[in-house]
Amino acid sequence: MTKVIAFANNKGGSGKTTTCSNVGCAMALLGKTVLLIDGDMQLNLTISYFDEEQAHAFAESGKNLFTAIREERSLSGFLTHTPFEGLDMVPSTSLMSGIEFELFSKWQRETVLRKCLKEVKERGDYDYILIDAPPTLGVWVMNILCASDFVIVPVEASPWGLFGLANMFEFIEKAREISPQTEILGIAVTKADERKKYFKQTLETLKSLEGTRLFGQYVRVDSAVEWSQDQSRPVVAFKKTSRSAVEYMNLTKEILEYVDR
Repeated sequence: MTKVIAFANNKGGSGKTTTCSNVGCAMALLGKTVLLIDGDMQLNLTISYFDEEQAHAFAESGKNLFTAIREERSLSGFLTHTPFEGLDMVPSTSLMSGIEFELFSKWQRETVLRKCLKEVKERGDYDYILIDAPPTLGVWVMNILCASDFVIVPVEASPWGLFGLANMFEFIEKAREISPQTEILGIAVTKADERKKYFKQTLETLKSLEGTRLFGQYVRVDSAVEWSQDQSRPVVAFKKTSRSAVEYMNLTKEILEYVDR
């Protein structure tokens, strides 16, 4: 059965999109079939796989997430192949900036995405569907959470990284009132610098959270990530031997272990 995983954090700069992009690619490299959904108006997940010219072409053609949600159509008609085998995407567009307005007048507006995903999920062509959520807490993110089986919360290992985390968890609990199957899979620590004292403090704080899993593999700061982004490629494919690529691959294996239990 296809499993849907959202990557969400209401704080920007948490490494959310980079984690979603690399976990999705790592899953494909491990032989899984994966669909990525770019739910953010910034298009960062889309340009993790396509150059800007291609990203703008998706927006102009209407073959993007915004069109599907506005017209409440199945996402099966909005799938785009990435350069990687077994890895497809529903690209985003800057028009997603108006998605809250589009959802406001819709019937059962918190579950529009779930309905648009229904056919794709039930068809079972993908082992996993990964959704990159924007760093906000509104009706659209509520849609993403309600459409998901699991939520992964990437957290930057910095003094500001924990800011707003309690609000994120409270919002997920509100989503569970509508969609009880939605489960927090765990917290993934990103942008870690083991030389900094606050890194250990961040880990200790996260470990102390009751009832919330902290993934054992964290991802350290690595310039290879920035170089891969410049080339519109996930680092796990761009430079497989880099530290961050190895860490993202290990994190992906850990995620699969928990999801497949």
